[in-house]
Amino acid sequence: MNRFAPLLLALLAPLLGPSASAQTAPHAHVQKPSSDVPTGGLRLSAALTASETTNLKGGLHWRVFEEQPETDGSHKLVAESQEATPGFLLPDGAYVVHAAYGLAGATKRVVVDGRFAHERMILNAGGLRLVDKLGDATIPPNRLSISIYVPERNNSEAKLVLANARGGDVISLPEGPYHIVATLLDTSGAAAGENNATNSVVTTDLRVPAGKLIEATLRHRAATITLKLVNAAGGEALANTSFSVLTPGGDVIRELIGAFPSLVLAEGEYVAIARHDGKTYQNSFKVVSTKDSDVEVVAGKGPTKPDAGEPQATP
Repeated sequence: MNRFAPLLLALLAPLLGPSASAQTAPHAHVQKPSSDVPTGGLRLSAALTASETTNLKGGLHWRVFEEQPETDGSHKLVAESQEATPGFLLPDGAYVVHAAYGLAGATKRVVVDGRFAHERMILNAGGLRLVDKLGDATIPPNRLSISIYVPERNNSEAKLVLANARGGDVISLPEGPYHIVATLLDTSGAAAGENNATNSVVTTDLRVPAGKLIEATLRHRAATITLKLVNAAGGEALANTSFSVLTPGGDVIRELIGAFPSLVLAEGEYVAIARHDGKTYQNSFKVVSTKDSDVEVVAGKGPTKPDAGEPQATP
């Protein structure tokens, strides 16, 4: 029976605890963690509202700073992650955690004391999707300039929070009121240094609720107009012509150069002025939304106006 004792002891060692193991490995040594190695840390997560039962699955940018400022007043960044629920091993101490979710964010002071703690950040944020339409067609994002403001009393554009919002995208925003300005851009784009914003501007005021996604549709009423200076109706466009487009009250909307330049105009009434060979001609026209058209200024018809220093042209 004694010859089976070593085998039986080996089989029972895991169940007998430390004393049995010590008999088979009398020189075993368990290394204790060094005091310089972090033994605690943070596990982070975020939700749009405190009532949310699930955490955000993406779109977050986490930063952890030392609470104690540097000599220049800044705070040292000690950890960073774009995971939804990151974990950080950190030395004991006080930290400031910041969670960014689009334009929304939250900051919290935390203390690490040798344990691994879980902090859940509440962002109090919602989502906004902007859809711009011209007639029944959705306007491509590259033909829009969208700005988002936080309004104040008597000033709807008090604080610009996003200057290049992209139509169709979900924009994360803190809960609250916003003022939206959407400007339609010319189809032809802009030359170097030229502003291609049109006078088709749509605005709206809305409120983004926490924990919800809202969609706002902004409808533009505009059309593309091609200008031509011709000797007779239906004739060939004259090259080397400069054009000015004005409101009936005389405000200049746009100035262009070419035989047949195009521009986008909001629905309404306008005056086209054409300058060619030192003479000035004009024609009134009307823009109807979604109805692209050519506008002719006839050089040999109707009254004309000379440029400065030029004689009066004969009708």
